[in-house]
Amino acid sequence: MSLVESPTIIDQTGPLQSSSLPCDAYVLAIAVVGSYYVASASLPSHKIFCFDRPSLRISQSFEGHAGGTTSLRAVDSLAGINQRAIISSGKDGVVRVWDDRTGAAAIEMSFEGKQRALLSCDVSSDGLTVAAGTELQQDDALVLYWDPRHPSAPLRKHTSTHADDITTVNFSRSSERSRNLLLSGSTDGLVSISNAEESDEDEAVLHVGNLGSSISQTGWIGAGDGTRKGVWAATDMETFSLWSDELDLNNDFDIRGPSVHTQARTWVTDYLIGCHASDDSGLSVLVGSNEGDIALLRNADFHDRTSPWSLERVWTGHHKGVVRSALLDERANVLLTGGEDAVVLAWSCAPLPKEASGMAIDGDPDSSVLAKRAHDEDIEMENYHHDDKRARYLCREES
Repeated sequence: MSLVESPTIIDQTGPLQSSSLPCDAYVLAIAVVGSYYVASASLPSHKIFCFDRPSLRISQSFEGHAGGTTSLRAVDSLAGINQRAIISSGKDGVVRVWDDRTGAAAIEMSFEGKQRALLSCDVSSDGLTVAAGTELQQDDALVLYWDPRHPSAPLRKHTSTHADDITTVNFSRSSERSRNLLLSGSTDGLVSISNAEESDEDEAVLHVGNLGSSISQTGWIGAGDGTRKGVWAATDMETFSLWSDELDLNNDFDIRGPSVHTQARTWVTDYLIGCHASDDSGLSVLVGSNEGDIALLRNADFHDRTSPWSLERVWTGHHKGVVRSALLDERANVLLTGGEDAVVLAWSCAPLPKEASGMAIDGDPDSSVLAKRAHDEDIEMENYHHDDKRARYLCREES
C-alpha cells in the first residue's frame, strides 16, 4: 500500500490542553457528552473520569467496573429519553448507564445466569436496544440484548454468532430502516452483521466475513446521503480491512505498511489507534508510533486496492509511549488522545476536506489546486484559533 503526504498536511507539536489521570493507569477509551469528555482507566483504577471540555480539568469520576471497564460509549438517547448519556460494560458482567448528577449508575443490565465478563457494548440509534458481547465460557460466547426500560433481564441472546470472545459490537446508524443491524467482531476471526430483532438466533446472522485473525475493532462507514457505505475492521496483528455492507472484502493490508519518507518528514506507523467515520469527511484512520506520536490517514477511494492513502494530520512530541485511545471531535475541531502514560491531550484539528487528498504516485498535482487548498486551510486555521480564543474567553467570564 502507498502512503503520500497530503498537500494540505498540518503538523501540531503542542496540544491545546493537557491533563493526567490521578493514578498510574492507561487511558483506554474516550467519549464526549455535552460539556465534558469522559475517559476510562485501566487497572488498578478501573474508574471513568469526566473532564471539563475547555480546561480538561477532572470534574468528577464514576466507579466503573470491578475487574476492568471494557468499553465506553456516548449515546444521543436512551430508554426513550433524548439526552446524551454515558454507557459502559465491564468484566463484572454488567452494562451501566451513568448519571452525571449523582455520579452513580442510573440503569444496570446483566445476565441472569452465571456471571460472564462483558467485553463490548453499544446502543441502537433509537435508544431502545442495548447489545453486549461476552467472553467465551465453556462452548458459548453470547450477544445479549436488553430493553433499557426493562433492564432486569435480557430480551434475547444469540449464541450462534461467534465461537469465541466477542470483542466489539456496533449498531448501524445510517437509517431508521437499518438501525437494528449489529456489526460484531470476535477473537474467532469473524466479522458478522446480525439482525438484533430476530428472536431465532439461527436466522439472526445476515452476513459473515472471515479475517482469520483475532478481531480487535470494527465500525460502520457511512455515506453523505445517510446510507451505509461499508465496514472497517482491525485485528490484533495490526491488519486493517475494508468491506462492503454485505461483508464482501474490498481491501486488506498491514496498517504498518504505508509510510512516508521525504526530505521534509518521515512517518512510520506502528499500530492502529482507531477510526472515525463521518458523513462530512469520510473515514479517518488514526494511527500511532511507539514514541507517542499520532497521525491521521485517509483514502479517496478505499474500495480500490491501488488507491494511495494520504497523510493528512500529524501530532507529535507530548505522549510518552503507546497511545491507546483517540476521539475526533469534529464539532469542536479537536482531537482527544489518551495514552499508556496516563495523560489526556486535546489537540487542534483543522476541519478535513470532504474528500481525501488524492495525489498521483508518479507526478505532481496541479499547482493551482494546491495553492487553493493551502489558502483554504490557512483560513480554516485562522477561524479555528479565533473561535477557540472566544470560547476560552466566554468560559472565563462564566466562571
